[in-house]
Amino acid sequence: MYILGISCYYHDASAALLKDGVIVAAAQEERFTRKKHDPSFPIHAITWCLESQGISANDLAYVGFYEKPFLKFERVLYQHLEMFPRSFKTFISSMPSWISEKLRVTNAVKKKLKYKGDILFIEHHLAHAASSFLVSPFEKAAILTIDGVGEWETTTYGLGSENEIHLMKDIKFPHSIGLLYSTITAYLGFSVNNSEYKVMGLSAHGVMDRKKNKYYDLLRKTIDLKDDGSYCLHMNYFAYHYADRMPSQQLCELLEGPIRTPESGITQRHKDIAAALQLLFEDVLIAMLNHVYQETKCDNIVIAGGCGLNSVANGKIIRATKFKSIWIQPDAGDGGTSIGVAAYIYHTILNNPRKSPMKTAYLGPEYSTEQIQTYLDEHRIKYTTFKNEKELVDTTAKLIFEDNVIGWFQGKMEWGPRALGSRSILSNACNQKMQEILNLKVKHREKFRPFAPVVCIEEASDYFECDAPIPEPADYMLMVYPIKKQWHSKIPAVTHVDGSGRLQTVRKYQNPAYYEVISAFGKLSKIPILINTSFNIRGEPIVCSPKDAYQCMMGTGIDYLVIDKFLIKRDDNPKDIWDSEQYAKD
Repeated sequence: MYILGISCYYHDASAALLKDGVIVAAAQEERFTRKKHDPSFPIHAITWCLESQGISANDLAYVGFYEKPFLKFERVLYQHLEMFPRSFKTFISSMPSWISEKLRVTNAVKKKLKYKGDILFIEHHLAHAASSFLVSPFEKAAILTIDGVGEWETTTYGLGSENEIHLMKDIKFPHSIGLLYSTITAYLGFSVNNSEYKVMGLSAHGVMDRKKNKYYDLLRKTIDLKDDGSYCLHMNYFAYHYADRMPSQQLCELLEGPIRTPESGITQRHKDIAAALQLLFEDVLIAMLNHVYQETKCDNIVIAGGCGLNSVANGKIIRATKFKSIWIQPDAGDGGTSIGVAAYIYHTILNNPRKSPMKTAYLGPEYSTEQIQTYLDEHRIKYTTFKNEKELVDTTAKLIFEDNVIGWFQGKMEWGPRALGSRSILSNACNQKMQEILNLKVKHREKFRPFAPVVCIEEASDYFECDAPIPEPADYMLMVYPIKKQWHSKIPAVTHVDGSGRLQTVRKYQNPAYYEVISAFGKLSKIPILINTSFNIRGEPIVCSPKDAYQCMMGTGIDYLVIDKFLIKRDDNPKDIWDSEQYAKD
């Protein structure tokens, strides 16, 4: 039995395909269209999912959609009527997309896929809950979902047991800790639903002390937080419920300055505001989790929603609460709900038992050796061929040890917003200058942003002050941990300003070649840790195809591309060929 899940029309559109309850394919639309956070109907992702299994749309038993559009439209109408006439402009501008797309999901699915079967809709936060619990390793777990907003809900908690999910309580729009985080993201001059993680990274540069950071007390005025973690926002500080902006003038006055102009200088004040926001978010999250534990008395917690991607907070949960185990899926945000709705249909609606927890994020497109070689030959790209995997591993490790920047393109593309060793850029974590080299020559991004360390699971506790046992979300770069002090000076390129690192752990069964490259580098450097950053440049999605990978290398300072069993040196391929009219037309 095949079930297709779809998420779209807000941000991070995606599709996921389950076969007899097992995830066999999943991808975000942006990887195919090359439009970051593409919200459009995920026709390319769906087409790939179906083709990967050799089926057509009418081989599907069900199609599931990640929210209930009419219920969401009810909320949109209510908020605009309540705030009228201030909301009139945004109401008028939002209506065309509702009329042409968002209320016509059934028509879009049937027409675009030529699908004749049943389409099921479930609530947004239920899709989040299902995306975490139903594919987790736990038979029973407490559930917490936190995001900007679904239909009405912004925060929910409940309990999952076997194949059932019971959401017990919720907080409704306009009160949203996710939208509070996005509002300050906008205030700091970054893009909403895209750059919240930048604010998280920036926070370490500010004063991370509630008593010494004056902006913490100021931000605390925007929210009424109860002991049980429930909260309501003081809406005079916000404008998102009636305008096309998020911070209100009153918030600007509270924070003693105007909204930062994008791309302008970042001052210590901006850093301290980011720190205050992160501290406040953690206060709310930990208060919620402590209450959820008291209500459920369950040792396991699963988290979903965009706020589940706050890896700085995630790394503190086990130590700050009574939960003993945590699980977060690789795409905790809206993209992940396509898995959630498909899993909910199969396990909960159809009452099929759970039998296959998610053990890998490698669920996307894969290109055969023949396909890759054909592409290279057709475009006259110079390359050498590795004789075997050992040569590939040893050569790659040596190149990294010699401070080359490597584009690493192997196997199936990762699911979620993080590069996890399939579409990654790898480099030397021991080189003090490597962070600057990557930021200036390759990533073209803000200097304050850290790079992630990757280490084999068996050696992680030697270098990081991590939970024991190390939670599986660390495999998906969803946990930030302190780096042990004696290693700060030895792996400077991945040691953030506060001494932490957004860790990725690798298990050999998940990605053998990646695991072996890290190990081989460790034998050369005596420190088995690499930099792993996403294979893309600022403003673009992570690469998907061989063409994407080659273009990214030639447009940046990446030195080598290791793609399948082929090694391409950037300097061996003249840029005039890459820029040629023939290539541009490809």
